[in-house]
Amino acid sequence: MDTSELKTTIDMAMLELDETQVASLEGAVGQMLEYFALMSGIDVEGVEPTTHALVTANRLRPDSPRTDVDPDSLLENAPDLEDRLVAIPNVL
Repeated sequence: MDTSELKTTIDMAMLELDETQVASLEGAVGQMLEYFALMSGIDVEGVEPTTHALVTANRLRPDSPRTDVDPDSLLENAPDLEDRLVAIPNVL
């Protein structure tokens, strides 16, 4: 990415950077682009996509009904009720 492209990107992002910051950003962007070029050469054929490098399974508890919670005791904590429903004040 040349300096004019970087400055256009900075303007589009509505950033206010001095020349020292632009030079620093230019170096960082250059490093990222080099790394992306290196990564594009890696053979990923047959590799399954993931959202995280270390997670192999979702950590979810079983979804099972609970009978140890009394609904009436939960409703006692509500600030206002209407026919066993929590009343929410109008916001508009």
